[in-house]
Amino acid sequence: MIETRLLRQFIAVAEELNFRRAAERLHMAQPPLSQAILRLEEVLGYPVFERTNRKVALTPAGSTFLATARQVLASLEEGVAAARRVAQGIEGHLRLSFIHITPYAHVLDALRAFRAASPAVQFTLREASTQQQVEWLEKNEVDIALLRAPGRSTPGLRFERLSGEDIVIALPLDHRCAGQARVDLADLAGDDFVASPRELGQGFHDQLASLCLHAGFVPRVVQQARRLQTVLGLVAAGFGVALLPASLAACAPAGVVMLPLASNAPEALRQLDLYMAWDPQRTSPVRERLLAQLRRSVSH
Repeated sequence: MIETRLLRQFIAVAEELNFRRAAERLHMAQPPLSQAILRLEEVLGYPVFERTNRKVALTPAGSTFLATARQVLASLEEGVAAARRVAQGIEGHLRLSFIHITPYAHVLDALRAFRAASPAVQFTLREASTQQQVEWLEKNEVDIALLRAPGRSTPGLRFERLSGEDIVIALPLDHRCAGQARVDLADLAGDDFVASPRELGQGFHDQLASLCLHAGFVPRVVQQARRLQTVLGLVAAGFGVALLPASLAACAPAGVVMLPLASNAPEALRQLDLYMAWDPQRTSPVRERLLAQLRRSVSH
């Protein structure tokens, strides 16, 4: 193996073609420099300089090796600089997963600000259910997940609340309660409900079930859909009513009215939280910078 120090010493002599001037440039004595070049030639197995009492010149092999030495040092310096940028979190790769985030302006603002400040960071983005995201985190397939409460034990993962929103009721326009300002959930005990499957998000599903239980009934779910936007479509088509995050009102189709609930249930049941989650046992400077940006966006 050839030490980078030997390469730097060789380049200095090759550029100066004078051992004294090269030694001064390297801030070292001339005899150790001469010994270093001899050691380099011994490692290479061929001379890199022609030496006479009058001059020092590169051999043909030395000229070829000079280009290689410069390229090696330049690549090393660029590698060190790139690694430094990754260590500082200003360059790298982030794997981000999320539920439907379009309604969450603070999340979109955070991503916009982060990308503007760190254009060299590459993203892999994946939309998925809460359950799928938890599994990805546990398998180290994503760095940050934006999701609901998982509703199951997640040892090793850290969750931090980003925001909360009300749970509202989505009704077909011709529903008997569609003209009310608020809807008492108990009045819907006999209605058909549409919902997403529990295996996609146990916490979300169980919270909605608990809210109905607090109102005195178990909801009769007649249809299921994997995406909440599809649940809205089923409501519009008259298949039933649905409990949904208030933020989905922005994308409610024609034929659906979304109304607040009149309920004395605890706020923890009436509010639906959005979390960011990650595995703190895995170190990632660029991940920490995005987590900090998300916190700042929420606090403003």
